[in-house]
Amino acid sequence: QVQLVESGGGLVQAGGSLRLSCRVSGSIFSIDTMGWFRQAPGKQRELVAGIDSGGSTNYADSVKGRFTISRDNAKNTVNLQMISLKPEDTAVYYCNVNGRRYWSSINADYWGQGTQVTVSS
Repeated sequence: QVQLVESGGGLVQAGGSLRLSCRVSGSIFSIDTMGWFRQAPGKQRELVAGIDSGGSTNYADSVKGRFTISRDNAKNTVNLQMISLKPEDTAVYYCNVNGRRYWSSINADYWGQGTQVTVSS
C-alpha cells in the first residue's frame, strides 16, 4: 500500500498564507512527479502545481507568483507554499504522486485524501 497524508489546510483571510505538506509512505519504490490539485464545489479537479524528479516545476496560470511547490526526496514529501491567497483559491487540495511500487514495473498515480483550504473575503 502507498499512503499520502496531507496537512496544513485551514481557514485564512484573503491576503493570508498557508503551507500544505504531503508525506508519502508505504511500498513506494520511486517517485517521478509530485503535485497538488484542487477541486472547488461544482468544478472539475485542476492541477495547481507540479514538480518532477529533477526539480522542474509548473504552475496553473492562476497561481503563478503566489504559490511555490517544493519537494524533499529524502523524506518523500511535497510542499505547497501559498501566499496572497484569494477567495477563489478556496477548494479541497489533493496531493498526487506518480511513482512505482516495489516489485512493480509500471508507474501509477496515487492520491491523498484531500485537505480543505478556505479563504474568506
